[in-house]
Amino acid sequence: MGTEEMEAVILAGVLRRAGADVTLASVEDGLEIEASYGTRIIADKPIAACADQVFDLVAVPGGMPGSVRLRDNEILQRIMVRQAEEKRLYGAICAAPAVVLMPWGLHKGRKITCHPSFIGDLPTFRAVESNVQVSGELTTSRGPGTAFQFALSFVEQLFGPHAVEDVDSTLIDAALERSTEVNRVEWPFDHKPQVLIPIANGSEEMEIIMLVDILRRANINVVLASVDESTNIVGSQRMKIVADKCILDASDSKYDLIIIPKLGFYRV
Repeated sequence: MGTEEMEAVILAGVLRRAGADVTLASVEDGLEIEASYGTRIIADKPIAACADQVFDLVAVPGGMPGSVRLRDNEILQRIMVRQAEEKRLYGAICAAPAVVLMPWGLHKGRKITCHPSFIGDLPTFRAVESNVQVSGELTTSRGPGTAFQFALSFVEQLFGPHAVEDVDSTLIDAALERSTEVNRVEWPFDHKPQVLIPIANGSEEMEIIMLVDILRRANINVVLASVDESTNIVGSQRMKIVADKCILDASDSKYDLIIIPKLGFYRV
């Protein structure tokens, strides 16, 4: 509960595009996770099922209180400590470098970065303010806005620079740019804006999560509505997202904006 959804989904989505076998593991009692801004994501496995597996990479997203809940999970701690001891790749982003890695001692001897809100908690002589910091087997990053760079760094470490070029080309442009509106239109509201995002099996989950996360941060009411039979949706990169309601239940409401994410090739 409380994991930063953009960081988790972008990391998994980019790595799966590169060909990695990615497992989303829940440290909660069930597989369904309510993320920082209310999106519900269904993990692939409970963390206990991963305890004896060997991974080439273990990476933890940030978010609060998600980072605290990750830190307090003993199974995850054992997995991460073993990963570091056996010199395999591990990483953390946002609050997680300070909240998760430091209490476990996995930052020692490394240069690390994290979200600006937590940078003061890092050892002064080890803290850096780069968007992505690779220090030996450890990679850290700053937050949702650097999640693509964080994920692509792992693609390069696991698959090489050519894989980064291949994946980056499918993303169009991982950098966030503000476009200029040519014929500017004012959008005055005397109410909390209402936004509908219809989703289906095969929808691009990174687009869904980024839209929901950013709009909800702006205090906009966002409704994810499934156009399929179930509210449980499997995205194009096989991530499971739970819609807020079905499209029929959403059809009686009025919306200030309707956004349709891309429908990918994966279907269930």
